[in-house]
Amino acid sequence: MMLRLQTERMQGALIPSMREYFHFFGLDREKLAVAKPDAAVMHPGPMNRGVEIDSDLADDIDRSLINEQVEMGVAVRMACLDVLSERLPTTEGGN
Repeated sequence: MMLRLQTERMQGALIPSMREYFHFFGLDREKLAVAKPDAAVMHPGPMNRGVEIDSDLADDIDRSLINEQVEMGVAVRMACLDVLSERLPTTEGGN
């Protein structure tokens, strides 16, 4: 499971460059080779391709669950909001 790095926060001394960040922390095939052969690739989106994850892996139809994850994320958030809104106390007058 990759996390999104906010590129707007990459300025400064903590991360010298996006290229260096990818070299040390970005997911590529070499790093993924250490995982179990059936390990899935996940990322909550939106992705910074070439920074957090190699585009080749993000689009890998056999290992990547990213498209489904992003697609289902909207539906799950909507369902959670619906359940939570049903628990809100009602006020007189419908407001």
